[in-house]
Amino acid sequence: MQKKLPFLQILAIGLMLFSMFLGAGNVIFAPMVGQQAGGNVWTAMGGFLITGVGLVLLAIIALTRGGGTVERLAGRVGPRFAVIFSVLLFLTLGPIYVIPRTTSVVYEIAINPHVHSKENASLYLFIFSTIFIVLTILLSWNTTKFVDRLGKIITPVFSILLITLIAKSLITPMGKIGEPQEEYLSGVFIKGFTEGYYTMDVLAAFVFGGIFIKSISSLGIQSEKEVSRVFIQAGMITMIGLVALQLSMAWIGASSVDSIGLKENGGEILAQGSKVLFGQGGVYMIGAVIFLTGITTNVACLASVSEYFERIIPSVSYKKWLIPFSLVGLIITNFGLNKILTLASPILLLLYPIAIALIVLIFTNNLFGGYKSVYVATITGVGFVAFLDALQEANIASEAINQVFGFIPLFTNGAGWIVTGLIGFLLGLIIAKVLKEPADLIQIASQKRPDHECEEHVEHLPIK
Repeated sequence: MQKKLPFLQILAIGLMLFSMFLGAGNVIFAPMVGQQAGGNVWTAMGGFLITGVGLVLLAIIALTRGGGTVERLAGRVGPRFAVIFSVLLFLTLGPIYVIPRTTSVVYEIAINPHVHSKENASLYLFIFSTIFIVLTILLSWNTTKFVDRLGKIITPVFSILLITLIAKSLITPMGKIGEPQEEYLSGVFIKGFTEGYYTMDVLAAFVFGGIFIKSISSLGIQSEKEVSRVFIQAGMITMIGLVALQLSMAWIGASSVDSIGLKENGGEILAQGSKVLFGQGGVYMIGAVIFLTGITTNVACLASVSEYFERIIPSVSYKKWLIPFSLVGLIITNFGLNKILTLASPILLLLYPIAIALIVLIFTNNLFGGYKSVYVATITGVGFVAFLDALQEANIASEAINQVFGFIPLFTNGAGWIVTGLIGFLLGLIIAKVLKEPADLIQIASQKRPDHECEEHVEHLPIK
């Protein structure tokens, strides 16, 4: 008889997943969209929610269909691509970007407002980030405690604080929704769509997958059917929470301009907006929220990247990987939040379109026969334009790139990769038919997994 989890346990898993996605860095982008989009905020948020929230559940399901780990999913393109993509993904979600971004955001919102001497700001950042990352290491030491620590304790606490803040902003708004800024006067939906990249939640879904599967397996779930059911149910709980949160954060940003003016980043919006809503007590409230959400994200990311590198380099244990990744994150943190956001943008514009394309390919795999040529050609088409977008974001040959490739539809809006991806898909399909490639269908298994194959989630069936 298959073991089924009670609803309360599934709720705890959903809250654990919610807390992993809801990081301090995650909540700073919707307020910024709200301020900048003004009267166009809900159109912008429509696009934002697709990439920032909607694709997350699809990414989780795609992971189960694609092999249970991101390297197996990406391996349908090719082994070299799988290694390169996976390493870039895990390093970005770990020490290169997310851990430094999260730690910096926590400092900016929870600590910096209380620092009266700005002359020693860099020293205060270093002291705080060292303490925060040491705490991250301690909480990451044992991943089997994630459900209890994150889902049952930390998440409910910061959820109550956030709900209080959001309710106050609705009952006594800081002001009227402002006018849209220049970048949100046209192409608003696509602009919101690309801004959703910066939450990194779709990429995070790939990274957190291994931890999530371990958490479910530790509860005695072995049936593929039951694992999928738990994934979807917990994922829906997570999605509902994220949609409600991001819309609320956008509202806070959109209604804040009259009271605090336009700000450089979402961290400043939340910090100063909270003070307007609750006075000095609001500063402490948002500080507590950001601290708790920050630590959950840091723990999830550090644990995931260490678990991945232990998997590909078994001679170095999980706990030994925690230390060097933490040190790299600590060093980058001390460049400051604005510098971190600027440096990471090109990487996100490269990885996000590829991740979205992989999700679509996995879901449509059996419709096109799972042909390898389709995977290769589609990712090539997507990756080419994504690489050009990354170069432009890094201010490398921007004018020349626009002159040469500006004819591609949606290119100037940052979504030209959709067109080239579709072209690559069609070319790959033609090549596969001409070469009479064997199909590679995905069949979801329903039987109990053997213990030694607990991470195998699909069966790939070559059909000639």
